[in-house]
Amino acid sequence: MSKNVKGRGLWWKLLLIPVFIGLAVMIYLDIIIRSTFDENKWAVPSTVYARPLELYEGAALTVADLKTELGLLGYKFVARPTKPGQANIRGNQVHIYTPGFQFSDGLEPPRNISLLLNDGMVAKLDTDDGAGLLRLEPVVIGGIYPAHNEDRLLVQLSEVPTSLQAMLVAVEDDSFYEHFGISVRGIGRALVANIKQGGISQGASTLTQQLVKNYYLSSERTFSRKAKEALMAILLEFHFSKDKILEGYINEIYLGQDGPRAIHGFGLASQYYFKTPLADLPIDKQALLVALVRGASYYNPWRNPERALKRRDLVLDIAVREGRLDSELAATAKAKPLGMGEQTASSTKRFPAYLDLVRRQLQRDYKVEDLSENGLSIFTHFDPLVQSSAESSLTKSIARHKRNGLSAKLEGAVVITRPNTGAVIAIVGGANARYAGFNRAIDAKRQVGSLIKPAVYLTALEQPEKYNLSTLISDDEYNLNLPNGDIWSPKNYDKKDHGEVLLYKALAKSYNQATARLGNEIGLDKVINTIHGLGVEQRIAALPSVTLGAVDMTPLTVAQMYQTLSADGFYTPLLAINAVVDPKGNVLKRYPLAVDKRFDAGSVYMLRHAMQAVTHEGSGRALEWLLPNFEVAGKTGTTNDLRDSWFAGFSGDMMAVVWMGRDDNVTTGLTGSSGALRVWADIFRQRSALPIQNLPPQNITVGWVDSDTGQGSQGSCLNSIPLPFMSGYEPEIELRCNQGVKRVIEWFRDLVE
Repeated sequence: MSKNVKGRGLWWKLLLIPVFIGLAVMIYLDIIIRSTFDENKWAVPSTVYARPLELYEGAALTVADLKTELGLLGYKFVARPTKPGQANIRGNQVHIYTPGFQFSDGLEPPRNISLLLNDGMVAKLDTDDGAGLLRLEPVVIGGIYPAHNEDRLLVQLSEVPTSLQAMLVAVEDDSFYEHFGISVRGIGRALVANIKQGGISQGASTLTQQLVKNYYLSSERTFSRKAKEALMAILLEFHFSKDKILEGYINEIYLGQDGPRAIHGFGLASQYYFKTPLADLPIDKQALLVALVRGASYYNPWRNPERALKRRDLVLDIAVREGRLDSELAATAKAKPLGMGEQTASSTKRFPAYLDLVRRQLQRDYKVEDLSENGLSIFTHFDPLVQSSAESSLTKSIARHKRNGLSAKLEGAVVITRPNTGAVIAIVGGANARYAGFNRAIDAKRQVGSLIKPAVYLTALEQPEKYNLSTLISDDEYNLNLPNGDIWSPKNYDKKDHGEVLLYKALAKSYNQATARLGNEIGLDKVINTIHGLGVEQRIAALPSVTLGAVDMTPLTVAQMYQTLSADGFYTPLLAINAVVDPKGNVLKRYPLAVDKRFDAGSVYMLRHAMQAVTHEGSGRALEWLLPNFEVAGKTGTTNDLRDSWFAGFSGDMMAVVWMGRDDNVTTGLTGSSGALRVWADIFRQRSALPIQNLPPQNITVGWVDSDTGQGSQGSCLNSIPLPFMSGYEPEIELRCNQGVKRVIEWFRDLVE
């Protein structure tokens, strides 16, 4: 008797073990659901925005540029704008219905606006609220995605059309509002089918189970996974309302692939396929999105339009059959064609080079997971119109050189900034601007050649007691004995000696012998200090060849150096980012202008005068006809055997660096003038509106010198030229001429004009 009692007790204990295990599993799953589903359900990528386009009377803007901007923003061009995101352009008359936007510094409300564009500017602006200044919403440059590359645009159930909700429930789970997470009838039907097949061939997933599978589980077809899915579905229904579950499903479901980016949720799918907010989507297009739930790739409307159309119509028929959609509305929707526009360009491939810079600058202040999971809004200085010009100019130039027999492997890079602010407004990372691979603008280290020469001459001009623009320096043969016994003998590009030349001419004409002699006489340590002062942070070896640019730098590094020259000697670190904002609109971080005075304004002014001479009488004189009557300053750069073609320079409102070459460092046959300069000039012709402003600082005076000897002269002398000098170091007048005052009057008139 006692043995039987003990035996029954043991069996009860053994039976309790799986009960306790099951209870523990249920508690564990319950904790997971309660702790993850309600708060922070999804890893939402950060969105990176361009600068907003400002509209006001007098703003520089062409019809073509505005159309480009509106196209990038996804506006629909219609006969009469009646909804946000619509526009009409008729001649120079423009009507736009803006959707409004939450910027880092405030809300821009939706507006109905009309513009009159004349002569490349906004001649008249009318808005329905009387605003005289407004901003269009910024173009999305791209996103910073989590490791699984999922992207979604979260929507609340109130933003989802009830007709879409009805069709979704009718097709995917007609008893959704009656069951408690699982469908007993569906399970029975699937069980019979699976027994016949000898495995799991058919599922019985409710919407709740699909949500659990997509959000928590894998897609493996096993009984244990299905059991876990069913239990979690019941727990989810126990804790959350039907509306909350349906909202979760609508935001979670996979609906397409945009390159490496996975499109999740109906909110983003509506924008991706139709460039329309979900709330504004007509029923026929709502039905197409519901059709994609069963297989976004299989029913892809761009690749398989007939298959997608058939599935769309079936969705409408099922919704009518289940009593969830009016038959007349369904018939009207079925009568409409698929109506797909051009496939949306992958947002991950839109502007990869600039997005690369944004990522790198953000990683100084944020963890990778913060950027890829917290749904931040990142506002940048990116200008899509300038970017468009930079891309087209480089692409056209490379294509032209290839047609003329130059290397098929020719590449290039462009970096463009705003003087005085350091704002990076455009970057091109290669001949294929959409390629998200090697970013030559940031990572290609190439010899800079003569681009380094302004640093040599600035070092000299910082010593006004010894050097000025009229100082004579020798451009005869130069031989320097090196510590190892070798002799360094640089030669000019034209293989000629030019004797004694004025300092400014040596830079303008890019004479190697004069520059090497000057730099090594001043001291390599001082020249390198100047290079660092201009913003170059990398280590530079104190070799004599540094004076001629035997230094490897990236285009971005060169841009930092020339940025300081364009800003009158004030160092401003190059910045892509303006502000970072969290999903609630709170500004997490601003990136304000930081300025550090590195050089005397007078010294930089004199150097800039010499760099302007580059464009008039030196290696960049092609700019006289490429940019007629438009003052700029810059420097060409050509490396040994024509491997690298450079041009760096600036106007009053833009600074740009252009590089052209080959990745394998083979000769291109291009000089700085025949290659990069032409691209640079084409960009500035399209996008720069302000020439260099020749306003000398207080410590600068103008003196006349003989253009051959550098001796102080009178303005009336035939061979005299005006040059800027540091006050107190002007040359004494040694040459006097009495050829009338006419020439002096003409010079003053030209100076004033």
